Amino acid sequence: MFKFITDKPFWVNALVAIALVILVGFLVLKTLGWATKHGSYLTVPSVLNKKTTEAIKLLESKGFEVRIQDSIYTDTSANGIVLKQLPEGNAMVKINRIVFLTVNKVVPPLIEMPKLEGLSLNFALDMLTRNHLKLQDTIYKPDFMSGSIIEQQYNGAKITEKTKVPWGSKITLIIGAGLEETLMLVPDLVGMTYGEAKQYLVDNGLTLAATVSDGALKDSANAFVYDQNPRRFNEEKQPNYISSGQVMDLFIAAQMRAFRDSVVLPEKEKKLKKETKTTNTQEK
Repeated sequence: MFKFITDKPFWVNALVAIALVILVGFLVLKTLGWATKHGSYLTVPSVLNKKTTEAIKLLESKGFEVRIQDSIYTDTSANGIVLKQLPEGNAMVKINRIVFLTVNKVVPPLIEMPKLEGLSLNFALDMLTRNHLKLQDTIYKPDFMSGSIIEQQYNGAKITEKTKVPWGSKITLIIGAGLEETLMLVPDLVGMTYGEAKQYLVDNGLTLAATVSDGALKDSANAFVYDQNPRRFNEEKQPNYISSGQVMDLFIAAQMRAFRDSVVLPEKEKKLKKETKTTNTQEK
């Protein structure tokens, strides 16, 4: 074999060597092309706004590998859908290409409630927006902090700073309305439950100064108001007046009591007399 090579001129051997190199290179390239499926391309289907599980199933069925690149949250899109994909939909890529997905979280993340008390309404609204919260309602109440937030509420109850709430929660703001001298008739709270009377005072900008109970109470919220100070009428049967921000005292008992004449409206007087007459008839 070596004699065959040495018997040939040098240029012949050089040509043979070059030909062998070219042949080997060609075979290697062909083998690599077959192994990597060179020249085979697929169209990436668009999976934007699809459920994440559906998107993964579709891409894998088309021959792609799928990876969740990021998981974020936005309340402007449905939970658990694909927000972004790379490569984009309808792109031509090689087979076995990895498709990266950015998806919207299924459960809204929890965020800390900011402190809004003492801020102006405009500043408070800006804080809500920056913290991904929404305004549910504004309630104005008599207070010397006119125009400032005096309380923040979530689901009807006061919420403190740094309390965890879901992203997009709705917050109610209680705003000071000043202490203008607005006179109103003293409300008639006698006959109401203690819980109803307290809420009435809050809704009308009045303050509960003291509560006096007649005996032990198991459930003060459902106890009855039998007297109040100031009363609705004075000793001359003239109506009393009160202004926003002023205080009232309540006297409560476990059982309903007869109304005092000085604080009873005519409608209640009639009702009480009727009930008393019915009771007396039954006893006879």
